Amino acid sequence: MTIQQVLLLLLLWMWLPHPCHTEMLFRRTPDPRPRTFGGRASGNDGKAIHRQKRGWMWNQFFLLEEYTGSDYQYVGKLHSDQDKGDGSLKYILSGDGAGTLFIIDEKTGDIHATRRIDREEKAFYTLRAQAINRRTLRPVEPESEFVIKIHDINDNEPTFPEEIYTASVPEMSVVGTSVVQVTATDADDPSYGNSARIIYSILQGQPYFSVEPETGIIRTALPNMNRENREQYQVVIQAKDMGGQMGGLSGTTTVNITLTDVNDNPPRFPQSTIHLRIPESSPVGTAIGSVKATDADTGKNAEVEYRIIDGDGTDMFDIVTQKDTQEGIITVRKPLDYETRRLYTLKVEAENTHVDPRFYYLGPFKDTTIVKISVEDVDEPPVFSRSSYLFEVHEDIELGTIIGTVMARDPDSASSPIRFSLDRHTDLDRIFNIHSGNGSIYTSKPLDREISQWHNLSVIAAEINNPKDTTRVPVYVRILDVNDNAPQFAVFYDTFVCENARAGQLIQTISAVDKDDPLGGQKFFFSLAAVNPNFTVQDNEDNTARILTRRNGFNRHEISTYLLPVVISDNDYPIQSSTGTLTIRVCACDSRGNMQSCSAEALLLPAGLSTGALVAILLCIVILLVIVVLFAALKRQRKKEPLILSKEDIRDNIVSYNDEGGGEEDTQAFDIGTLRNPAAIEDKKLRRDIIPETLFVPRRTPSAPDNTDVRDFINQRLKEHDTDPSAPPYDSLATYAYEGNDSIAESLSSLESGTTEGDQNYDYLREWGPRFNKLAEMYGGGESDKDTS
Repeated sequence: MTIQQVLLLLLLWMWLPHPCHTEMLFRRTPDPRPRTFGGRASGNDGKAIHRQKRGWMWNQFFLLEEYTGSDYQYVGKLHSDQDKGDGSLKYILSGDGAGTLFIIDEKTGDIHATRRIDREEKAFYTLRAQAINRRTLRPVEPESEFVIKIHDINDNEPTFPEEIYTASVPEMSVVGTSVVQVTATDADDPSYGNSARIIYSILQGQPYFSVEPETGIIRTALPNMNRENREQYQVVIQAKDMGGQMGGLSGTTTVNITLTDVNDNPPRFPQSTIHLRIPESSPVGTAIGSVKATDADTGKNAEVEYRIIDGDGTDMFDIVTQKDTQEGIITVRKPLDYETRRLYTLKVEAENTHVDPRFYYLGPFKDTTIVKISVEDVDEPPVFSRSSYLFEVHEDIELGTIIGTVMARDPDSASSPIRFSLDRHTDLDRIFNIHSGNGSIYTSKPLDREISQWHNLSVIAAEINNPKDTTRVPVYVRILDVNDNAPQFAVFYDTFVCENARAGQLIQTISAVDKDDPLGGQKFFFSLAAVNPNFTVQDNEDNTARILTRRNGFNRHEISTYLLPVVISDNDYPIQSSTGTLTIRVCACDSRGNMQSCSAEALLLPAGLSTGALVAILLCIVILLVIVVLFAALKRQRKKEPLILSKEDIRDNIVSYNDEGGGEEDTQAFDIGTLRNPAAIEDKKLRRDIIPETLFVPRRTPSAPDNTDVRDFINQRLKEHDTDPSAPPYDSLATYAYEGNDSIAESLSSLESGTTEGDQNYDYLREWGPRFNKLAEMYGGGESDKDTS
């Protein structure tokens, strides 16, 4: 603060009213004697007013921030006019930072700052000062408040909130088009000097972009910047304080600017002529190929619509725009024929769908190309003259009659002969046949419209030279009706007549049906085959007739049933008729004509025997019959029991074993030949179906004598198997059964038959009964023949 500023503040302070009665001087200079001012004024009442001395002198201290000296920074001095300089007063400081940031000399009132102060942290401090008597500790001056304001210095550079900005601007924009605004902030005091006054400049990005110095708005600086040439730009912006003067602090930021696309490029075909090929057999809708026009734009600005605008194949082909690939797909619109035309020429146009009117001068935004399509020849299948055939034929035609002819040709230039055949899956009953050479269809079985009115056939045509290439055509055969069926009763009629019926009484209404279907509709006529004295038929002329009685009264005991033949005729040509017989029962009826009973035997039954009783009687009879049948069956079963009831019955010695053997190779588990001939015992062989853990040398078993009993032989073999660890069982069980020797018929086995055949006598078989006569004849007869020889 300069001396002029101090003097000005003192003059202002001097003319302001103060409530204090003592005087205190705030100053920055170490003047030991405060200035005092006095004055006199008059009040409104005319009395003289004496101005008293003020004890405090108000002021405001200023302190520069970021002090770099080694000593405490001097702030100012407090002095009271009560201070005589003898040290009796004590100065006390309180408020913001008192005692820590700011300290006061108790004796002199000098205020110092203990450390560096940053204005950006706190711009001013409010403190209170007081002078007290050191001995009595009483204040000699009232407490007064003052402010220490921190003066700013340029110690903060401008900063941007973002290190990197991203912005975009349409390509081809005019000069001065706003892109983005960047703003920097400075923490210094904007009200004091130029420390916070920021000026923007561009360090990188010229000559494409510029920046407004005061606002930081980035604008385009070049006209017609083309995205297709360059899309990305990096601009560096500098913000400098002190109004951009020398010595100011600065900060920078980077702005990445992208040129967005506009539709400023028309589509272009890379080729003026495109050649495509397609086989003539391609069906409608087949894609032939694609065309594509390139567009340097992107997104919707590059969208293209394709169309065929000229050429000799506009009616034969279509083009569809594929949105995802931006290609034009050419497809077949009508069937192709190599023999008719082999080359088509199309003019295809590609046009942008979104055109910006600002760039019409760069157009037109479309392009054309010539597409030539060559049709390739293939061996085509035969072609029928029609897509389907319909033949109508009467059902009474003779076998072998031609009902119609299908025609087909080879569309190729070679014109190969055609062979026709019927698909038998469509004619399972083989009612029709076809001539393989000319396609004539004829009948091979009789037709019947009443069985099947329609026949749906499928005819196959194939080239003789290439039978695999076939064509099918549906053939619909409609069978026309012929009056070949006679009418019949519509339903079965259960007709009765009451015993008390009178002449002319209606007992039944009849109707008829006919399987035929004449064009004029059904018309039936009813009549009796012969004159009947009891009943008559009256035709209603609506395809129904009434059966009426011709006399009074009927007796069911005399005649219980009448048979009435009725002739039914139609009116078609030739006329068909049939005779249906009505069975008319004579029944007892009440006075209203309701049937009560039609059986003549019902009158002969006892009056007290009801239907339930009859059912019970029949049920009892059935039960008795069942009991008799069961008794007869049990008695017959007892007669079949065998004659031999001893426990040594031959059949009791036939034992069945269901043990599982070792399979096809288990030939050593059991040798029945040994039992049949004990002398033919072979050497023991090793098992072939398993591998024993330890191989033992096979040992030979001595042959049993011819007269050795079978029981001893079996026991000997069982003992050998029990003591031999290499013998079965492995996966099978060798079993031996002894038949016994106490049968009264002795053994029937063939064992030892070779040695004892001459000693056998079979005459005892005749004593066993008639069931053993056959065995007795076989064996007994043999002996007699042998004796005679």
